[in-house]
Amino acid sequence: MHALDSARLLAKDIRETEEYREYAACKERIEGEEGIKALIKEFKRLQMTVQMGAALGHPAGSDDQNRFQQLSSLLFGDERTSSFIMAEMRLQRMMAEIFSILQEASGIEMEMPV
Repeated sequence: MHALDSARLLAKDIRETEEYREYAACKERIEGEEGIKALIKEFKRLQMTVQMGAALGHPAGSDDQNRFQQLSSLLFGDERTSSFIMAEMRLQRMMAEIFSILQEASGIEMEMPV
């Protein structure tokens, strides 16, 4: 049970980080803005399509690339959405580092299927 207690403490510590507080504040600013949330969701979907396609040697279609560029310009042109996306990226980076530490401690290798 000690590991679970440590995990709960880690969760509390994460919520006290600057990365989390900034993310939560930015998320709150767009809460209730269904149009903005839909655009961010589409941006993330297209981002994944473009990045995964490039990584696997299968570039996304020109329609997806064009739409991704348009959404990027739109979202990063607005302070609320750009702040949210950047804060989320910083929190994700921190979480990835934490997960990497935990994964290494477990000895389990987790590779992405190709």
